[in-house]
Amino acid sequence: MDDNDFDDLSDTQNLPDDRQLPIDRVGVKDLRYPIRVRDKNHSEQGTIATVQMTVDLPHHFKGTHMSRFVEVLNSHGPVLHVRNIRDILVQLTESLESDQAHIDFEFPYFLEKAAPVTKAIGLLDYTVRFNATLTGGLARKADGKVDFVVTVVVPVTTLCPCSKAISKSGAHNQRGHVTFSVRCAKPMWIEEMIRLVEDSASSELYSLLKRPDEKFVTERAYDNPVFVEDLVRNVAGRAEEDENILWYRVEAENFESIHNHNAYALIERRTTRSE
Repeated sequence: MDDNDFDDLSDTQNLPDDRQLPIDRVGVKDLRYPIRVRDKNHSEQGTIATVQMTVDLPHHFKGTHMSRFVEVLNSHGPVLHVRNIRDILVQLTESLESDQAHIDFEFPYFLEKAAPVTKAIGLLDYTVRFNATLTGGLARKADGKVDFVVTVVVPVTTLCPCSKAISKSGAHNQRGHVTFSVRCAKPMWIEEMIRLVEDSASSELYSLLKRPDEKFVTERAYDNPVFVEDLVRNVAGRAEEDENILWYRVEAENFESIHNHNAYALIERRTTRSE
């Protein structure tokens, strides 16, 4: 069998479509791929990302070529570095004849954390997302504009101010998740985003705590009660003070320990520096 045997295979995706309906995003998702990301303490860190790649589809095309998404990703080798994201987006627009391309990475990111008193070392994982969009890629190729958003999902402890105020002893606390997204003037360390969030909560979390550490963390949370509203405002206030952050979105969800519902709050805004 030679290549000529495949010459008459129909390219169904390139057939015309008469419904006059362009598609905003079409592509592949839930593809796992090894990547390397910048690590403030160790230069870089290897992890496994779940990847979604999409492009816009003009109204006159029946479908897109799904295999080309994977070909573009694989062309960067077995381990992808995030600095290649712009190149991937440009390649997607060229290969799929689209004006706009999107790529999303979601991956676990690990930090070594020392317990507050005993300094016992443990690894704590965070969820990180990179969402990048190239607009004008087909028309302007490498000069197209890339919108890049970094998101961290940070687990924290919160202690209820109301419970503390009305109780003779103790107060209910719970774990929560803060989802913090930013657009920045220049790259921001993942570690800096995590630290900003953890400093805004009643206490940060650790993977390894001895009894002296547990006492310290419990008392620190008790001394720093925050509602879910306080939590998002604390994060937003710190984001406003960071001259590198142009836009942010902060969500907080508390997994309530004495209710059968979760508490939730959100703030999203552009900073004055982006105006």
